[in-house]
Amino acid sequence: MEHPIWNKDVMYLKRVGPQRAQLLASECQIRTYRDLLHYYPRKYVDRSRVSRIGQLPAEPGFVTLVGKLTHLALKPSRKGRNLLQGTFSDGTGTVELVWFQGIKWIQRQFKVGEELALFGKPNRYHGQWQLTHPEMEPLNEEDGQRHVLQIVPFYPSNDKLGRLGLDARGFRSLLFQLLEEAAGHIPETLSPALCARFQLVSRREALTQIHYPRSHEALQAALRRLKFEEFFFFQLMLLRRRAVARAQHQSPPFTRIGAYFNTFFAEHMPFSLTGAQKRVLKEIRRDLAQPVQMNRLIQGDVGAGKTMVAFMTMLMARDNDFQSALMAPTAILAEQHFRKITAMAAKVGLKTGLLVGGQKKKERQAVLEGLASGETDIAIGTHALIEDPVVFHRLGLVVVDEQHKFGVVQRARLWKKATPFPHNMIMTATPIPRTLAMSVYGDVDVSIIDELPPGRKPIKTVVRGEGKRLEVFGFLRHQLQQGQQVYVVYPLVEESEKLDLLAVEKGFELMERYFTEYRIGIVHGRQKPEDKELEMQRFVKGETHILVSTTVIEVGVDVANATVMVIENAERFGLSQLHQLRGRVGRGSTQSYCILMAGQKLSADGKRRLKAMQETNDGFRISEIDLELRGPGDFLGTRQSGLPEFQLANLVEDRDLLALARQAAGELTAQDPQLAAPEHQSLRFFFEKYVKRNIGLGTVA
Repeated sequence: MEHPIWNKDVMYLKRVGPQRAQLLASECQIRTYRDLLHYYPRKYVDRSRVSRIGQLPAEPGFVTLVGKLTHLALKPSRKGRNLLQGTFSDGTGTVELVWFQGIKWIQRQFKVGEELALFGKPNRYHGQWQLTHPEMEPLNEEDGQRHVLQIVPFYPSNDKLGRLGLDARGFRSLLFQLLEEAAGHIPETLSPALCARFQLVSRREALTQIHYPRSHEALQAALRRLKFEEFFFFQLMLLRRRAVARAQHQSPPFTRIGAYFNTFFAEHMPFSLTGAQKRVLKEIRRDLAQPVQMNRLIQGDVGAGKTMVAFMTMLMARDNDFQSALMAPTAILAEQHFRKITAMAAKVGLKTGLLVGGQKKKERQAVLEGLASGETDIAIGTHALIEDPVVFHRLGLVVVDEQHKFGVVQRARLWKKATPFPHNMIMTATPIPRTLAMSVYGDVDVSIIDELPPGRKPIKTVVRGEGKRLEVFGFLRHQLQQGQQVYVVYPLVEESEKLDLLAVEKGFELMERYFTEYRIGIVHGRQKPEDKELEMQRFVKGETHILVSTTVIEVGVDVANATVMVIENAERFGLSQLHQLRGRVGRGSTQSYCILMAGQKLSADGKRRLKAMQETNDGFRISEIDLELRGPGDFLGTRQSGLPEFQLANLVEDRDLLALARQAAGELTAQDPQLAAPEHQSLRFFFEKYVKRNIGLGTVA
C-alpha cells in the first residue's frame, strides 16, 4: 500500500550524502524520504509580486526586485575595514547594495551584468535607495528559480544545519529534489468518497503544494487537507477505542429507580436541582440502564453541584444493590466529600466509610470490613481506595474527582475491584473548552453542568495595585468585622530576588502586623501534612480568621463563611488557576469578592488574564481564553492529556475543521466499522500505522 521509496535512507537523495544525513537525523529526526516529505515549512514569504524601483512607496517594507547588477567593488569604511558596494538597476531606477560580511562569497558568486532577483527591505540613505545584505538569486540558474518569484517556503533550521548548507535555501533544494524523484509515489490515505464529501484535495497535491505552493489558494487547500487528516485519524482512533471498550467493558445495568433515590429526591433534597443538573442526571440514567460500562465526564464550574449529581447517581447504584466508591486526589478533598455525602446518606439510612492515609488502624479496619461485607454502601477516599486490602462486596459505580490528578493505571486498579466492570463517572471543576473536550475526551461521553444553584451571587472581581494596599486592608477589616473569613494566596514559598515577589512567610507577618486582633493561619507545601491539616481544620471551623496560603488551597476547601480571596502577584498565575482560586469563595449566599493584587510590570498576556477575570465568572469562557493564550499543548500537557502532537492542526484556530473531521470519522465508523470495504483498504493501512505510533494517547479510562 506504500511504495518502498518512502523507507529509503535520506542519505541516498541527491545533495545529501552521509555527513548531511547524520546531521539531519540528529537535529531534525529526518532519516528517511518519508521523514523529509513531512518536514513542513515554518513560514512562507510571497516573493511572487515584483516591485519596480521607480515606483517604490515611501516606506516599502520587504520587496522583490528583478534587474541587473551594474557595479560591484570594495570600498574602505571609516573603521578601516572594507565593505562591498554594488549597484542594481531594473530600468526604472537604481538601488545601492551594501555588504559588511560574507564579502568574498558574494564576489565569487555574482558578476557584474548578471540578471538577478533581489529580496530585502529598501531604506533611503542620502536620498538614494539602499539595500543592506539583500538576498540574491541569479535568474539564469535553474536552482535559483526555486527561491524567488514565487511563494517561498522557509524551513526550521539552526547554526549546525546552516554550516552544512542546510539553511532555508538548502532545505528548499532538498525538497525540490525529493518531489522530483518521488512525488509520483505519494500514496492517498483517504477514500475518494471522503475527499469528495469534504472537498479535500488529493494527498499528492497537498504535499506538493505545501512545499512549493503555486498560489495562496493552493497553499490554503493543502493545509486544509493535511490538517483534516491529522484530526480525522485521531478522532477515528478515539471512536474505535470507544467501540472496543463498549464491547469489552460489560457492566451491570441499573434498571431500577427505587426507594433510596425517590425518598431522597422527594423528602430530603436541600435545594431544587438546576435544569443543568436534571439534564445530566437524565443522561446518566440512560447510560446506567445499558449493560455496557458508563464512561461519562461531568464538567462543571466550581459550585455547580457536581457532588449532588454524584450522590444521586450513588443512590441509583444502591437501588440496584450495588456499592459506590468516590476517589479524590487529596485527603482534604476526600474528607470534605465524606462530610457532605455522609450527611445526605444518613437521611435515607445509607452507611459511608472514609479511607485516607494516616488513619488509625482500628478505624481503617472497621471501614475495610464494612466494604467487604456490604454493610457499607459508599466508600470515599484517596488513592488508599486502590490498595490491595480494600475489597468490595459488590462495587457497581466508581466516581473519580479531578481525574487529571490520577494516572490511568491508578484509575484502572479501582475498576478491577469489581466483576463485571463498575460504571465510571469522572468529575472535574477545571472547565475544558468544548473544542478541546471533543479531542481529549473523544472516547468518553461529556456532560456539562453550566448553571449555578439559585441564591449564589456572582463573585465581584477587582484588580488593585500596590498603591491601593491600605485601601484593600480597610476593606478586609470591614469584612472581618461582619464575621466573614479571608484567604490571602501567594505564588511562592520562599523569597525570590529574581521574581521580586512577596513570600508567603512575609505575607503572614504582614497580616499579623495589620490585623492584630484576628487569628492568622498559614499553609504551604513545605509543612508537615499533619501541620497543614491542623491549620486547614482551624479555618474550616472558623477558629482562624485569615488564612495565608500558597496554591495548596486551589482545590478542595469549601468554607461558606469565607467571602474574600486576595491573590498576591496575580499576574504570575495562569488564568485557570486564578479562576480555581476565586472559586474558593462564593460558596454561600453572602456576596463574595476576589481581589487581584498586580505588580507594576504587566505583560500583554498578564493584562489580558486579569481583564478576563474581571469581565466574567464563566469558567468555560475563562478556559477558552486560557486555551487561546497558552495553546493546547500547555493547557493540559500534551502527553498527560492524551493529545497527539499535531504537526499542522491547531485546536484553537482549526476548531471548525476538527468538528468536520469528527463528523467524518463518526460517519465512517457507522458505515464500515472494520474498514473492510475495498475503497477503505488504503485508509485502513495508514490508520493502523497511525494507531501503532500513538499507542497510549487519547484515553482517560
